[in-house]
Amino acid sequence: MTYDIFKLSLQKLIRHYTGAIFADELSLAKKQFFDNTGSLDEGKSNYNLRMHQFYEWYFLTRPLKSYMKTPLAVCDQHRDLRLTEDDLNVIQLLKNTHQHLLFEYLKTKKNTILVKNLLTNKKIEIELENFVFGFDSKEFFQARIVEINGKKYFLDSFCFHPESAQKFILEEIKILQKNKDLSLEDLLLRLNKMRYKFEQYKHVKPEFIYTNDNKLGL
Repeated sequence: MTYDIFKLSLQKLIRHYTGAIFADELSLAKKQFFDNTGSLDEGKSNYNLRMHQFYEWYFLTRPLKSYMKTPLAVCDQHRDLRLTEDDLNVIQLLKNTHQHLLFEYLKTKKNTILVKNLLTNKKIEIELENFVFGFDSKEFFQARIVEINGKKYFLDSFCFHPESAQKFILEEIKILQKNKDLSLEDLLLRLNKMRYKFEQYKHVKPEFIYTNDNKLGL
């Protein structure tokens, strides 16, 4: 399977679960994801990136209220999707290899970038297929990856965090690793919201946004 075929099937699956039949579910999910992160403006430069973050979270992470499972977990049960062999392979690939993680950028090679998984400190080489973002040295970011034919690729959602937030992020990772009852996905959603509060309240120091002690009530 090629990366392009993978992307086409993933887009088909996401379109189904964001269609009219799931309008109420979609409305609830948008409120949950975008609440308290500033207005979602189609005219802003980050609009497409934020929507990629939302759609991938909606399909891969958030349980549907009517099923108590993610769309990914139940999509092979819906006959109206008319799944092809490629679609079924993509579903299985996502179930087996998809990861949503925090990374540190290390360096760019010819056709790949080298990153460090901040939860394990292991280095990972990612293919640069259709990649449009540049990286700053030692930058922290969250992203989703999959493995296709033994090579790792990014999906479309990225969340880049300011350098001033790195200490807080590392402290939160330590807390997560010490408490198995805590959820990585909950942390990633919190960090995503903090990132857009940081953008929304540019006059506020980052340490008042990337914090668990929200004295300013942001």
